[in-house]
Amino acid sequence: MARKYFGTDGIRGKVGQSVINPDFALRLAHAVGRVLKKTQERPTVLIGKDTRISGYMLEAALEAGFNAAGVDVILLGPLPTPGVAYLTRTQRASLGVVISASHNPFYDNGIKFFSAQGTKLDDAWEEAVEAALEEAPQWSDSAALGKTRRLDDAAGRYIEFCKSTFDSNLSLHGLRIVVDAAHGAAYHIAPKVFHELGAEVIEIGCEPDGLNINDGVGATHPETLALAVRANHAHYGIALDGDADRLLMVDGAGRIYNGDELMYLMVQDRLQRGEPTAGAAGTLMTNMAVEVALKQQGVEFVRAKVGDRYVLEALNARGWQIGGEGSGHLLVLDKHTTGDGIVSALQVLQSCVRSGKTLAAQLSTLTLYPQVLINVRLAPGQDWKSNHLLAQTQAEVEQLLGDTGRVLIRASGTEPLLRVMVEARDAAQASLCAQKLVDAAKAG
Repeated sequence: MARKYFGTDGIRGKVGQSVINPDFALRLAHAVGRVLKKTQERPTVLIGKDTRISGYMLEAALEAGFNAAGVDVILLGPLPTPGVAYLTRTQRASLGVVISASHNPFYDNGIKFFSAQGTKLDDAWEEAVEAALEEAPQWSDSAALGKTRRLDDAAGRYIEFCKSTFDSNLSLHGLRIVVDAAHGAAYHIAPKVFHELGAEVIEIGCEPDGLNINDGVGATHPETLALAVRANHAHYGIALDGDADRLLMVDGAGRIYNGDELMYLMVQDRLQRGEPTAGAAGTLMTNMAVEVALKQQGVEFVRAKVGDRYVLEALNARGWQIGGEGSGHLLVLDKHTTGDGIVSALQVLQSCVRSGKTLAAQLSTLTLYPQVLINVRLAPGQDWKSNHLLAQTQAEVEQLLGDTGRVLIRASGTEPLLRVMVEARDAAQASLCAQKLVDAAKAG
């Protein structure tokens, strides 16, 4: 069944348009509540949000929709997406709700959900919600309405959880770390986690005003962090995105490390400590060099569709622990049920402290293949799959690259964009091939 509202990571769009508005949010919450009540008499949901100004409006609408369906609500306030997932599980709630558009600008927002186990929900659940949205609402009477309360220590509970994932025999004492929270949901949490584990913390991107989330800072703008690390003579920099489920890192030289490299480092750390690591999961976008390097060490590697929910599915199907995306979504399933930028950073720093080696030293044997990614804006309703010129050009490029590279063309799950990616051992060749494909996409 084709989904009308849900994309690769919940429902997302521009504030004030067709779905990201108070009317739809109320109807969505009511529909979700009806789905929950098919299996639970009195469900409870948690609602957390990032720092966008529109979060207040959507939070109020969701609360009303849930209450009107007879569902109790616990408000968490600004909290990272993985924090909502953690508290959903530990509070024994029926569902976790996050109001966030992750790495998008402030004028976008979104709504996503976590199961009672703190995991992303599957396609079948989303289809059931969409079906409920098409039905007439069934408002509860006064006696059956849900109630709302606030969990005042939500941030503190999540901070303690993050710290618990770091080896208790180790410390960050002696390290100066720049923490960039993208003016997002972790602005009041991430600095405290690293400080309380012993690091000297320098904060940037920790002054949200409702309009500046992801604006020139965070995981989508790691160059800002790189400059701050060098300017402050720091050992490391940590860049999160607006809802803190992504991580990029910077070393003392200002070199930026993406999710593919950090995932590889975490696997390497476990291998060196003698922990069984049968395999790791990435996506169609994961750099070929990671796949080649892991296989050389006897670690199986599989690719899932783009989106951390699909990486999670691949890991769960095989009983593996580590996976991720180059964008910085990293999964460490023996530490958390979902991607967590803070927890992932702690695993990387733990490896650095334990080994006494820098990021550069630990990744000296991994050289990523050059990747060129170009976004092509799609017209409303444009069917790029029927572009015969693009198909022909793709076949020609793939024949030219052979086994020294690859091509990936896919539509974004969150924006009206066609993503064209070419990977090759030679950077100039990758760039030339990518531009040929982009020209064909635009011409068709």
